[in-house]
Amino acid sequence: MSYTLQPGQKAPDFRLPATDGREYGLSDFDDHPFLVVFFTCNHCPYVIGSDEVTSSTAEKYSSAGVAFVGINSNSEKTYEEDSFPNMVKRMKEHRFPWKYLYDKDQRVVKAYGALKTPHFFVFNKERVLVYTGRGVDSPRDTSRMTVNDLDRALDELTSGREVSVPVTNPIGCNIKWEGMDAHWMPPEACDLV
Repeated sequence: MSYTLQPGQKAPDFRLPATDGREYGLSDFDDHPFLVVFFTCNHCPYVIGSDEVTSSTAEKYSSAGVAFVGINSNSEKTYEEDSFPNMVKRMKEHRFPWKYLYDKDQRVVKAYGALKTPHFFVFNKERVLVYTGRGVDSPRDTSRMTVNDLDRALDELTSGREVSVPVTNPIGCNIKWEGMDAHWMPPEACDLV
């Protein structure tokens, strides 16, 4: 996919089912001045490796009015682990501090142009993109992390400063598109960055 949402562009709207039994769209977060939409899943080692840091960042900035929305767009036909029932199970187990939405038809991931899991998009009060890219520089093993780009962007945004580094390359697993066959995917497919 060649298109990825760029800083200065508005957040594409969505209406998706969540693991809490409700459906959510952009307007459901109007009472939050800032919004992080990130593309994630259940099985990716880069997601699993950085979940704790992402959770800490979400909790750190919740009092500053930042809402986090995780979206799983992976095809369950490629990885059954990424099915909606497994999303519900994962949220019950981990109680992540975000809404976890399912983009079954992959329209939302195409609208945002997410490239990897995880891939973060940070929006200001006007829902204009101010940061896109990775969360940290070593998501698979955060003990080796030297930079938390998401934290820096949110610190600058919530302090009223301009985001100093608005774009970084996301690091993680490729989005698992509908029609892909998991059987031909090499074992290292989740290591492609």
